[in-house]
Amino acid sequence: MNQAQLVGRLAKKQKLAASRAKEMVQLVLSTIQDTLLKGESVRTTLGTFTVAKRAARNGVNPKTGERLAIRASKAVRFKASKTVKDKLNKR
Repeated sequence: MNQAQLVGRLAKKQKLAASRAKEMVQLVLSTIQDTLLKGESVRTTLGTFTVAKRAARNGVNPKTGERLAIRASKAVRFKASKTVKDKLNKR
């Protein structure tokens, strides 16, 4: 499902105008993004979004075999809640 499909389902389920549903989805997503950019985690009934730090490391270009340095970076991690995991495993 992409964002447009999510907006469509929300609009249909809640009997909203598509423009209003789009605003709501964008607001939720931008709030999650802003919170993560501050380095804070976001916990929902779906799961938890966190920012993980990746240390600098050495890597190898698989095509050429050349060694290269990979800089430290940050990544978003998502861990599904127990409720979601349990529902997935019941299927």
